[in-house]
Amino acid sequence: MAKKKNTGKQEPPANEPSRRNDSLRFIGGVLILLFALFTFIVLGLYIFRWGAYQSGAQTSPLVGKLGYQWANLLMGEYFGLASFGIPLLFGLWGLRLLKVRIVYFYKAILATLTGCILFSVFLGFIFGHLIPPLKGLIGKGLGGITGDVISGWLIQIIGMAGTALLLLLLTLSWGILVSPKFIPWLNNLFRVKKKSEPATKDTTPAVEPAPPPPVEKEFNLPQDDGFEIHRPEDGSEKEETEKKDAEAPADDTPPMEIDSEEEEEESFFGESELYDPTKELSNYKRPPLDLLVDHKGKGAMPTDEELERNKDKIVTVLRNFNIGIDKIIATIGPTVTLYEIVPKAGIRIASIKRLEDDIALNLSALGIRIIAPIPGKGTVGIEVPNEHPNIVSMLSVVKSPKFIEAQYDLPVVLGKKIDNEIYTFDLSKMPHLLVAGATGQGKSVGLNAILTSLLYRKHPSELKLVLVDPKRVELSLYSKLERHFLAKLPDSEEAIITDTQKVVYTLKSLCMEMDERYQLLQSAKVRNVKEYNERFVNRRLNPLRGHRYMPFIVVVIDEFADLIMTAGREVEEPIARLAQLARAIGIHLVIATQRPTTNIITGLIKANFPARIAFRVISGIDSRTILDTTGANQLIGRGDMLVSTGNEMIRVQCAFVDTPEVERICDFVGQQQGFGGAFLLPEYKGEESASAGKVDLGKRDELFAEAARIIVQSQQGSTSLIQRKLELGYNRAGRLMDQLEAAGIVGPPEGSKARQVLISDFITLDAKLAAMDGQ
Repeated sequence: MAKKKNTGKQEPPANEPSRRNDSLRFIGGVLILLFALFTFIVLGLYIFRWGAYQSGAQTSPLVGKLGYQWANLLMGEYFGLASFGIPLLFGLWGLRLLKVRIVYFYKAILATLTGCILFSVFLGFIFGHLIPPLKGLIGKGLGGITGDVISGWLIQIIGMAGTALLLLLLTLSWGILVSPKFIPWLNNLFRVKKKSEPATKDTTPAVEPAPPPPVEKEFNLPQDDGFEIHRPEDGSEKEETEKKDAEAPADDTPPMEIDSEEEEEESFFGESELYDPTKELSNYKRPPLDLLVDHKGKGAMPTDEELERNKDKIVTVLRNFNIGIDKIIATIGPTVTLYEIVPKAGIRIASIKRLEDDIALNLSALGIRIIAPIPGKGTVGIEVPNEHPNIVSMLSVVKSPKFIEAQYDLPVVLGKKIDNEIYTFDLSKMPHLLVAGATGQGKSVGLNAILTSLLYRKHPSELKLVLVDPKRVELSLYSKLERHFLAKLPDSEEAIITDTQKVVYTLKSLCMEMDERYQLLQSAKVRNVKEYNERFVNRRLNPLRGHRYMPFIVVVIDEFADLIMTAGREVEEPIARLAQLARAIGIHLVIATQRPTTNIITGLIKANFPARIAFRVISGIDSRTILDTTGANQLIGRGDMLVSTGNEMIRVQCAFVDTPEVERICDFVGQQQGFGGAFLLPEYKGEESASAGKVDLGKRDELFAEAARIIVQSQQGSTSLIQRKLELGYNRAGRLMDQLEAAGIVGPPEGSKARQVLISDFITLDAKLAAMDGQ
């Protein structure tokens, strides 16, 4: 083979065309900017030398004959004084070529062009028709030929008054186009202040002011050991003393450069027109507080006699085992009172911990729990249930300033801690939640509290819910939220997922959504969904390139044990993948189970769910399975729970929200204007319904012909239609749809849309079925 002769020439580098284009853009931008400056100068000279030009001069020592002709064409012939918008147009064009973005280019061009014409017509109307003696100040008039002709034509059609009103309307419209602050400016300009102007009625429920801090009454009782009682006032909350979460350190990473085609410019005059995700449902109202019930008065605070009696019993038990104490402090909670013991010097903490059963025996009470020591304090805590527990209503925590003013992405309020302080957290920071507890201990009420919190704080465009309810009864009330908050598969009829196979498909569809979101984050050069949405709201991401606003997605699974028993690894694997990766892209899981055993809550699940909530369980083994420690088996039930966030354990009384309250909230939301349907997740096609080309039409389903007739009659290629009409399971309906595709009756899947039906009448269908039977 002959060797290729080396000519000695080097091939240009791959990026040479890009550099050449950049050079041409730079040169062109500079030339256009110079031409814009030249135009501005000749127009200015035309005004100051108008007398010389009118007397016949057709040149200027500064700009020459060409400059005169250009200025006379613009100002003397076309637009008059409005011609000063022309150099602005050329200036914007030149800056765009130089990649200098100070305004929204296309909007600025539109505003400048329309402004030139409108100003020209306005001047033509004023100085050419309304005040004729001033016509001819600059040759053809201050508005030029354009202003004179258009204003004269309008006067002939609608008269002087109609033209004036029309120009006024067009001027107002132009002002609104140029700046969104034009209308507020007009309001401030013409506002008449009245002495007693009524306050504007707000449609949103008023935020109740923060209650006064509770008064702590300390009783130094005449006993051998000091005893103090910290009792909050009835109906008040403990003053919020928790420090705010430490702010994340400032990111020193330099700002990333964005492709010029990807970044959106600011609006005209440098104002930022933000994208409003709530605009489509701008009239949406969040649920009012009067939908909830105040359960105050259904319990009583412990009396001094009860506290004194419990204190004496605790002291007696400790003295029987030679454990001396210096002081006891009682802090009263809604359902549990915490007795903090300050032991004398030399007392071993473990010796107090071993007396848990003895103290419970002497107090004749269930749910005794000893915290030895209390984290951050030099005391030992003994939690004793109150004789008459006080119900914490959802109303009391939802209306609290701590919840209303919480600057969280996904704010959740669970109830009150043992010191009567409202307990809130940000679900997006958890980032996933594992909830477990025995039957009837408050697990379902806890899920309702989480969902109610989100509904009270989030807009439908900001949050989507994927609800999985294998028991079919716990979450069914939320089906009324389908057009507002719910998300589902494209071919799913019901928004609440109850079928196990549908659950598997939904979880894998969420994995597809996760992968797609990560691709969008990568192209936008951001690290999480919050940064991405900020850029999208600021119009720095182009929707034409696939970018979109990403709502948070919260997946709530009510009975995880049933899914593991029926689907096993098919459910566990996508959940583990979502738990590992979905935090950054705004997908968060809340998984609940009433069987906290190791074969249900596996090591893979626990490793990815650092935040856990444990209601009362039967044994210490179950408590260790959930929390990695005992304690949940010593709770008293009825919403009493332990919340573990990885570094601390907090005892919380769950807020009680009854079924009628949830129903009223869902009715209130469901009756409002919503989206066209539920939020559609990516379509997932199961492995059992893989490629239609591999379908053996010789082994057709016995319902194949009937399914084909249903599809042709409705002209809608939907798996859920076959499932509903023939009362089949999803798997069999999916196989029927694959056979119909292989037979040429329906087309391939088209994402979220129904398949195309390729046969339009029964005659053609009967012929095809007969041909298939004859083969």
